[in-house]
Amino acid sequence: MAKDKPGGLSRRDFLRGSAAAGALGTGILGTVELEAAPKTQAGVGIAGPGALPMTFQINGEPRQATLEPRVTLLDALRDHLDLTGAKKVCDRGTCGSCTVLLDGKTIYACSVLAIEAQGRPIQTIEGLGRAAKLHPLQAAFVEHDAQQCGFCTPGFVMAAKALLDQNPHPSLDEVHQGLSGNFCRCGTYAGIRKAVLEATDTGEEEPRRRRKKDEADG
Repeated sequence: MAKDKPGGLSRRDFLRGSAAAGALGTGILGTVELEAAPKTQAGVGIAGPGALPMTFQINGEPRQATLEPRVTLLDALRDHLDLTGAKKVCDRGTCGSCTVLLDGKTIYACSVLAIEAQGRPIQTIEGLGRAAKLHPLQAAFVEHDAQQCGFCTPGFVMAAKALLDQNPHPSLDEVHQGLSGNFCRCGTYAGIRKAVLEATDTGEEEPRRRRKKDEADG
């Protein structure tokens, strides 16, 4: 049996570490790497595991929260900042119900850590409009019955907002493509696409709202 090497990991320490790792249900290599992490990552900032103060720029206003680094942006918005517009449906980054804008681009808030979104402009459905003064997109969604259960609606509105910011005059095919990352289980896609087209400056159809107004005016 080889003797323990001075200054290294001794056989006795190795066996002790093995027993501890087995009791904790972890691998031996993971235990050794964990102990060495502070040395090998010297100079690199490590956050957590405890909660940390974080500052966000949401809908043009600074917001603060104390969160663990593992908290997603969606959970931060809903559970800590009282912004419940983005919906937690699949929680797997597939349905788009939690879509918000980060740096002006659509993201699934359930797939981004809150700590990564600090200091970057975030826009949620609450920042578009209120019941007393709806954003044109929101008004168009109401006008065209582009929602049923409502769980997917905020995500679709935010995805449409990003699309129109980038392309103010999309064709129907471009609207279809621009909203392809969002899923509606109720199947209101036709109404959603009409609503987005109406919210453009030109649109590809006569807006029903204007038609009703003209009819009312005689």
